[in-house]
Amino acid sequence: MGIRFENVKMLRKLGIVALGMFAFGYGLVPLYKAICEATGINILALGEQQITGKSASVPANSQVDTSRTITVVFDANARGPWEFKPATRTMQVHPGELATVMYEFQNVQNRRMAAQAIPSYAPRQAMAHFNKLECFCFNQYTLEPGEKKQWPVAFVIDPKLSKDVSTITLSYTFFEVGGKTPPAPTAAALVAGPAT
Repeated sequence: MGIRFENVKMLRKLGIVALGMFAFGYGLVPLYKAICEATGINILALGEQQITGKSASVPANSQVDTSRTITVVFDANARGPWEFKPATRTMQVHPGELATVMYEFQNVQNRRMAAQAIPSYAPRQAMAHFNKLECFCFNQYTLEPGEKKQWPVAFVIDPKLSKDVSTITLSYTFFEVGGKTPPAPTAAALVAGPAT
């Protein structure tokens, strides 16, 4: 009886500790909000407050450089029998501004295909400052015969981009993965010449 009584006593203690831990975790959310609102250190808690009256205004994005405009030219190259193009050919953006362009693709073949896009930039120095937040080039895609898709490219041009750059060309080469289309020749293969 003594060992069983000790086990029941220990089970009760563990149950009380578990209940206390649950209550503590449940109470952390309102406690955290109260502390953040009182100290003003949490941007999310401040954003949840109701903005009333005309005197309250949302601050502008200070990271957008409105003194500069960059022309972004969109290009598409397809290595295979399919249609691939940007929905718009050019766009004017300010450095630091979020922009989105759509690319259109259609598999015009009578078979399923898997494909992927590889980006390139001109001038080359723009590559380090062209930040893509969303891009179809991050993944491979499988398209059924005749299937059409539209994919977004969401990007921000870093304001640290050299001021002498006023135009950036973003070019994609779309190629079939594991398909019948041969890969583009590499520089080493061009120098070596055709195999005999």
